Amino acid sequence: MANLRDIRRRIKSVKNTAQITKAMQLVAASKMKKAQDQALSGRSYADLLNKVLVNLKEQTDEEDHPLLKEHEGDKELVILVTTDKGLCGPLNTNLIRKVAEEASPNATFVTVGIKGRQALTRMKKDLMADFEVKDPVHFSETKPVSEFLMEKFLSGEFDRVKVAFTNFINTISQEPQFETLLPIRPIDLGRDSDFVGVGKDPEAVDVNPGPEYGGYIFEPSPAGVLDAVVPQYVNYQLYQMILESRASEHSARMVAMKAATDNANQMIKDLTLEYNKQRQAAITAELLEITTAMKALE
Repeated sequence: MANLRDIRRRIKSVKNTAQITKAMQLVAASKMKKAQDQALSGRSYADLLNKVLVNLKEQTDEEDHPLLKEHEGDKELVILVTTDKGLCGPLNTNLIRKVAEEASPNATFVTVGIKGRQALTRMKKDLMADFEVKDPVHFSETKPVSEFLMEKFLSGEFDRVKVAFTNFINTISQEPQFETLLPIRPIDLGRDSDFVGVGKDPEAVDVNPGPEYGGYIFEPSPAGVLDAVVPQYVNYQLYQMILESRASEHSARMVAMKAATDNANQMIKDLTLEYNKQRQAAITAELLEITTAMKALE
């Protein structure tokens, strides 16, 4: 059984840890609010861009743009979006496990985030490039990443590009996702509730294909607009995926630090109770010794 000095030392140590986790919780909460607002506000534009592309797809031939064309090969490029720091619960572990299960065994990887790079190095995977995206996320930082991916796809070096990221649902719930970014598939161009950027609306929204049905009119031509919209679509979808990952990161870290603080406070209570019990037992033992000695002297 630990003596009183050891218990006091443990109480002091746990209190120091609780102060650290509480401070990290407050910092994460502040960043979480900004990241959540950024991710949620970005979904509206992603949804609108999705609708425009649906209309364009109906009014043009999918072969009109190389980013829409399916390739016959199976060379896969995966971009893994993780965090730079830890202390965010099983967020990175769940995502990396999903990638290990669903990615092609011979896939080549691009990483955004230190944790993903470290994991792939341990797994001895083929890592082509690593990009740094600071906090808060800016479109100007994610655009070079998406342009790099489009370049690799258009050159024929890879036949498909997939993105592994964590989709933000709410503060306590984040879901690992493994989505195809290139080629842009028809399922991604529709109102798919599981596709990032369109939210979790279970009801499909009909998008009329042409102006004769009340749809969009594209000037100077649908094909011309398609050439401009498709690269922007890819750029923004990757940007939105990274926003979702960043909101998930700060939410998971805030929840993890709150749980750590609560556990530390509970441990302090338990240790304090144990300390008081042992102290009371020691005092009682001393009183008994004094009483026994006094009776012996009578």
